[in-house]
Amino acid sequence: MTQTIGWGILGAGRIAGKFATESKLVPGTRLVAVGSRSAEKAEEFARQNGVERAYGSYAKLVADPEVDAVYVATLHPTHCEHTLLALDAGKAVLCEKPFAVTGREARQMIERARERRLFLMEAMWARFNPMTVQVRRWLAEGRIGEPRMMTIDFGFRAAWNPESRLLNPALAGGALLDVGVYVLAYASMVFGRPTQIQAAAHIGESGVDEQTAMALKYAGGQIASLTCAVRTPSPQGARIDGTEGAIEIPAFWRAPVARLIRPKEDPVEATGDFGFQYEIAEAVDCLRAGKIESPHMPLDETLAIAETMDEVRRQIGLRYPFE
Repeated sequence: MTQTIGWGILGAGRIAGKFATESKLVPGTRLVAVGSRSAEKAEEFARQNGVERAYGSYAKLVADPEVDAVYVATLHPTHCEHTLLALDAGKAVLCEKPFAVTGREARQMIERARERRLFLMEAMWARFNPMTVQVRRWLAEGRIGEPRMMTIDFGFRAAWNPESRLLNPALAGGALLDVGVYVLAYASMVFGRPTQIQAAAHIGESGVDEQTAMALKYAGGQIASLTCAVRTPSPQGARIDGTEGAIEIPAFWRAPVARLIRPKEDPVEATGDFGFQYEIAEAVDCLRAGKIESPHMPLDETLAIAETMDEVRRQIGLRYPFE
């Protein structure tokens, strides 16, 4: 099937702009409409990004009959509400990470999509970048033997602004939901769902986790050591150690480079580009094939990641005021 997929963008912020720009790299996509709570903001976004129509409400966006799929690009606490709004209007949904603030919300979103037989996927763009695909290929080929350990970090230093989405607890701020979801999703890609979780964090002045460390153990005895931060910069790399070698992925969330390291052999280095276009292409391919979820970012895995974050937050004592 080659039909064009008409996209509606729910939200008109920076990430929505990136989606609009990079969707144009995917054949068979059409930017039908954008919706915002501000009609003026929606109209400006549409002018800047070549979107056909602008709506001053999310309800009008999801009601547009030419919108096949909705990209949810609003703040973390509203992902569940806006995904359900689109699903109830009969639209497929690509929801920006983190998929939901809690596992309960994630389960509600998934159940609604399955009840309505509609496509739903977390927009975990790092999962679909070419070098991440290469890493999965090396693992499937057994190039490092059995993967046994992982180390992953994702930290950066945000400016101090307790009202910003990164540091405001009312906006589900903090390291875990903003960048910790990346490290958890990468570990999940390799090892699956953890059977043991240990977490520690520094809760800053604004009341969110400024840095969090997680030690995860899996059913086969594998171990992952993960850290994330929004006030401390870190190398942002990943390393997977196996019984017969290792894979290094600098800047793993973008993955411009992946290195295969094996004893007594020269390292193999692969390079590639990255961007939202690869996750968009995955969603388009699934929609054309009539699938209601992606085999590469399945909903049960998304739920497991959300529930893992629930347990991490329980251990570090982080609860948002709207819960």
